[in-house]
Parts: sequence; C-alpha cells; structure tokens
Amino acid sequence: MKGDQPVFTNEIIASFNELETSIYHYIMENKEKVIYMRIRELAEETHVSTATILRFCRTLNCEGFSEFRVKLKMHVEEHKKTQMKDSHHAVVEFFERTLKGDAEEKIKEAAALIHQAENVIFIGIGSSGILAEYGARYFSSLGKFSLYIKDPHFPIHSKVMKNSVTIALSVSGETNFTVNHLHQLKREGSKLISVTNSRFSTIAKISDMNIAYYVTEEFVENANVTTQVPVVYILEAMAREIHKLQED
Repeated sequence: MKGDQPVFTNEIIASFNELETSIYHYIMENKEKVIYMRIRELAEETHVSTATILRFCRTLNCEGFSEFRVKLKMHVEEHKKTQMKDSHHAVVEFFERTLKGDAEEKIKEAAALIHQAENVIFIGIGSSGILAEYGARYFSSLGKFSLYIKDPHFPIHSKVMKNSVTIALSVSGETNFTVNHLHQLKREGSKLISVTNSRFSTIAKISDMNIAYYVTEEFVENANVTTQVPVVYILEAMAREIHKLQED
C-alpha cells in the first residue's frame, strides 16, 4: 500500500471530473456496503465499466480495487471517531482553493444578473435555509429587495417569475426539496443562481450559473456540520457588488 494518506484528499476531490464525482458520491453514501463489494458489483451499481473503477482507484493513488477497499475501510473507521477540523482550517481551505480560481469573477457576473432583475428569491433548507433567509435580509438591507421562500407551495404570480432571479443554497447540491423547487421556478421563467460545494451536483447543473466553494464536508452523527463561512462570504460579496452597481 502506498503510504498512509487519506483515501480522499481535498486536492483529489477538487480534481474529479463529472463521472468520478458521481462514483465518489455513490461510495460516500454507501461506504459500509462498498467495503465488502467486488469490483464488478460496484461497477454495476454506478453504471460504469470495471475499467472505469480501476482508473478511479488509480486516481486515488491505489494500485487496484483491493487496496482501495482497504483504504476505504480505514476511512470509515476513522470517520466514526468524529474528528472535526478547527474553523481556521475551513476558512483557509476556502480562500486557498476557491478564491484563487474564478470565484470572484463569478460573483461579479452573478451580481450583474441580479442587479438587472426586478425580483430576487432565496431558497434553501436546513442550515442553507437559515442562510437563505439571512441572504434575503442582507440583500434587502443594501437596497435589493429580496424574498426567502421555504414553502414549495407558496403562490407566486408568473409575471413576477419572468423577471426574477432565484438564488439556491445547498451544501450537497442534491437536496430533493430544493431540486424540485428549482425545476418549478425555472419552468416559470426565473433565472437560477446556485451556491453549492461542488459544481458537479444536480442543483449546479440545472442552474444558469453556479458558484462552488469546495470545502471538506464534515458530519457528526449523520448531521452535516460543514462550515457555512464560504456561503456567507459569497452572499455578502454579491450584495456589495449589487450595491455598487445601484450607486453607479
């Protein structure tokens, strides 16, 4: 076995293509089952070839599927110990991996789109819902009146939707509530901007624009406790850019 590095490092996850991300999500959602699978079984479950699984293993610096399963089992056992990173690590990770890319340009692009819209709607659920409500209040405080909707059956007139921007917040980008809501809003003519942890998620793909922040997801007893600092930064940065456009 090649050293004792973690099976999924931040750098490797960020480098995944769409297919690799799909395999990664399946493995992370079925870790306890995958460590006992044969390579053909995993290939069938993820709808890829065994050769693709082998290439995925090599991407993780594993010589083959057997070594990958050993590393994954170690990962599962370590994860059960519930070790959380300090807040400083999460912030540094965000700034090093995201803001050195094109996030700032995307924030300005999103701000320009929102500035032109007459109506702004925030949606999210759980901790993302709390931040969606915060985002609506922050935008409104800086002069761009916004609404936070948490009820998928909330009545919105179609004329309002045709000149609107919906801002969706989701760490995983796979929340069924938000996905279904976005499909409805898009059919009504609203432009979609999403803020997610990965640009390969379902919510990111159905959005007109996505801003991804790529931090390591953390769980404690199945509760997602991934830092939301990047989301706060992105929302506030967008609101300030919109305020500048309004002042100009």
